[in-house]
Amino acid sequence: MSATTARERTREETDRKILQTMLEIAASRGVGAITIEEVARRSGVAKTTIYRRYRNSDDMLHKIGTLEMAGSQDLANLDPSRDSLRLLLERVRERFTTGIGIKAVSVLLSSNSTYFSGIIDQAIVPELRHFSDFIARGQKSGIFRMGLHPKFLFGTIIGSMVAMQALAEGTPDNDSWSERMTALLWPAITDQPSERPARGSLGSVEAPIG
Repeated sequence: MSATTARERTREETDRKILQTMLEIAASRGVGAITIEEVARRSGVAKTTIYRRYRNSDDMLHKIGTLEMAGSQDLANLDPSRDSLRLLLERVRERFTTGIGIKAVSVLLSSNSTYFSGIIDQAIVPELRHFSDFIARGQKSGIFRMGLHPKFLFGTIIGSMVAMQALAEGTPDNDSWSERMTALLWPAITDQPSERPARGSLGSVEAPIG
């Protein structure tokens, strides 16, 4: 790895930490509580490093939505099969986990702040488009039922990811989540029984709550 590439990756990682921390602050205390001092304290990124990027808190808020975020792998050629649905779910979750963070997704979707509109366009809208195209290919081929609402289904997927993150101890297993979500969605979009049951019952609760 060249020195330039290493510096670029370090900068991207730092930008990601700053962004995730800003979203966490917005979720717990509101956008008005986002300051360079608070971001530095929570993220572990030095104030001097943040000030090299942004003049002040307002500058940070205005510029954070213009950060370039890595795109997901090309999913345009996925055939409308059960295995492809599972792969698509895995990719979406990996994209959010390694990018803005799963908790941040719910913050972005529930926020009406214009500061975050650019992040939504880069991080969430492309994944919705991939999923919608996948559903459309399945309907065109006669595998998926007509009358499906891709945006509603995608919202269900995001809700499941956020809930699993909140209820699990540590980071939920991606393979387990994607398989269970596939087992739930496949019969609903195809009118076919799920080909492989998920590990354990779909309705089972692995750990007591409360």
